[in-house]
Amino acid sequence: MYVISDELEKKEQIDLQEEQKQIVFTTPSNERVVSWLISHGFPESFIEDIRNEDQSVAYEEGEGFKFIVMKYFKRSEENILLYEDGNIVLVHIQNKLIFLCEERDIIQRVVARFRRRYRPGDRLEYATYILIDILIDFKMNIIDFIDDKLEIIEDKIFSEDVEEKQIQTQLYFARRSLNKISKVSILENDVINKLYNHYPTSLRKKLKYEFIDLKEHLSFLINESKAYLDRTGYLQNLLMGFMSNQMNKTMQRLTGITLIFLPLTFIVGNYGMNFDYMPELHWKYGYFAVWVLNIAIAFAIYKWLRRKKWI
Repeated sequence: MYVISDELEKKEQIDLQEEQKQIVFTTPSNERVVSWLISHGFPESFIEDIRNEDQSVAYEEGEGFKFIVMKYFKRSEENILLYEDGNIVLVHIQNKLIFLCEERDIIQRVVARFRRRYRPGDRLEYATYILIDILIDFKMNIIDFIDDKLEIIEDKIFSEDVEEKQIQTQLYFARRSLNKISKVSILENDVINKLYNHYPTSLRKKLKYEFIDLKEHLSFLINESKAYLDRTGYLQNLLMGFMSNQMNKTMQRLTGITLIFLPLTFIVGNYGMNFDYMPELHWKYGYFAVWVLNIAIAFAIYKWLRRKKWI
């Protein structure tokens, strides 16, 4: 899809020049690039790893090549807080750095950022650092996005129209995404250590601070993703506590209403008994007296419950 070199830049055309330093961005299904890799000593056994989306983060090195598998995260259509991971493959062989990814929009995003940072004359090892840094920055943006959404979720929990199912769903997907990012970041940290340690001493000195920067960013990702995992757990407990408190308040109101009508039911029950001699039955104002008594009792209990903040 893209070829970038010090002398030229081509889009939507793969033209590999043997003597020219080139950075190639394409998909693993590009047979021309795959054939070129095999013909230049890249092991055929790794081709299946390139095309396998279940391949985990890895670093391999052979005679004349370096092979790195990293992960990108793309938002799922199922939920804005669910991110699905896919493979990014970097192959450094001879004077070529080949970036392979199934998602064309991911390639376009990476190329757009890479072109702003890459300068003619930069070594391919430095270009590798730039690409890894861009991928890590993408994950940092996801962490920031999840952080913002968790703030909104926390506000929603305390709102009157809280939707428990929706919030539980969002927290579930946020936990899944954060857990993936945490695990991948730990694996990528090991890959970066291996990559750096396999460079010659002179190159390690030149790229020392660049790789320190990568490790710091990955350390941030690991720590922040774990912290936000704890935060999602806190929000789940907060939501359950809030819903339990709402239920308790509802039960309090129902109990208060029952308490108001309980003595009234007792009084009415007395006058529902079939006895011949009940003085109030023949009293002219008996009916009105019972109503006054009921209202007075109900009002007194209501005022008492209001002071106790039960209703």
